[in-house]
Amino acid sequence: MMACGEPIRTLTFIPWASQLLATGQTSEPRAGAGVFVTTVVAGGIALLKPFTVASRPFLRDAIFYMGAVFLTFTMLYFRRITLAGALSYLGLYIFYVLTVVICTWIHRRQRGEGLSPAGSGQPDRASDPEDEDSLSSSVHSEEYEEEYRPLLPSEEGTLQILTNSMNPLDRRKWRRKSCYWRFLKVFKLPVEFVMLLTVPVVDPDQEDHNWKRPLNCLHLITSPLVCILTLKSGAYGLYKIQGVFPVWGLGILIGAFLAAIVFCTTKNEEPPKYHCVFAFLGFLASALWINAVATEVVNVLRTLGVVFQLSNTVLGLTLLAWGNSIGDTFSDLTMARHGYPRMAFAACFGGIIFNMLVGVGLGCLLQMTSGQLVVKLELDGLLVWILAGALGLSLVFSFISVPAQCFQLGRGYGVCLLLYYLTFLTVALLTEFKVIRLPAL
Repeated sequence: MMACGEPIRTLTFIPWASQLLATGQTSEPRAGAGVFVTTVVAGGIALLKPFTVASRPFLRDAIFYMGAVFLTFTMLYFRRITLAGALSYLGLYIFYVLTVVICTWIHRRQRGEGLSPAGSGQPDRASDPEDEDSLSSSVHSEEYEEEYRPLLPSEEGTLQILTNSMNPLDRRKWRRKSCYWRFLKVFKLPVEFVMLLTVPVVDPDQEDHNWKRPLNCLHLITSPLVCILTLKSGAYGLYKIQGVFPVWGLGILIGAFLAAIVFCTTKNEEPPKYHCVFAFLGFLASALWINAVATEVVNVLRTLGVVFQLSNTVLGLTLLAWGNSIGDTFSDLTMARHGYPRMAFAACFGGIIFNMLVGVGLGCLLQMTSGQLVVKLELDGLLVWILAGALGLSLVFSFISVPAQCFQLGRGYGVCLLLYYLTFLTVALLTEFKVIRLPAL
């Protein structure tokens, strides 16, 4: 994968990686996941790294999100989604994408003409004492590596480059770290090794952009194989062409052919001009890895629901909603932990906007046939309105409270969002178990 600008990453990469293959889900997990991401994940980012949110992008995303919730309220009121309604969902997302692209272009043009403050175009890293500590530690790490650097330059061979690049363990760091870190590292080593073997990483901060010729050639075989075997739980990969040759075998042959071409036309010391293509391959492989892991987690949660005899509504509110939000939670909190809370906070809204508009719109279009252009909605009583209302109220709360704090989000804002989610979950579960009884709508 490769680092990219904040608007494009927020708009496309993160939402699509975690939500693209989730268009066939029921309404309860989707609505429950929406409330979870906009409260728990967003609140966790504020607790983890207080920051100043970008004002105009936040207001834009919140307005579009509230528009999507209002459209959903309308569909729930009429208890059906027509062809025009499904196209309205998709059209609203296309309008959202165009708005983001045009606003980004205008902002960059103004910045080029000197109409905006210098440096406003780069994603701001949160200023925190911990960042200074990490900076000083990185300086000490560089000095430590300088001591062990050989006096005479030496060129590594192809086999040595391959073995070093596939080794997830740094022996010098292993000796310096505590026993607790070593214990956790033992369990992480197999996963890190598989990630190194299947996901290419392009790092523009390094001099060679992390070009590892033998490993990158191997990625041309392993990454497409991962994509084939993880898409739709391996249904496509296990399919046999003409009933004889499997698709995964064809993928290996094509990957080996491309790897041989790249290996014969490149050098160990210099990355090729098309090295950026490996970033897109890494993004695709990592997205499908996330989807595969999330799918298995959701299947395990479904199994727990069957074992404990939980209803679909309770599962949608709790286990399935949490399982469907794993991708957003990990990616957003990881970005915040690495000093990009603004990008992570924007991804909370961008991912759910994509999930609601494209997920519902495209999912309904796939269910429509030539003779039936209407998808009827079976509402589960009052609980559906509680779900939609909680999502709308959380957006209104953020839309009012964030500007009231001058767009400076701290731990108090995060605590309020977490308390809001606990309140919503309590009310929803009490309603499901008939403890709270209100007149039917």
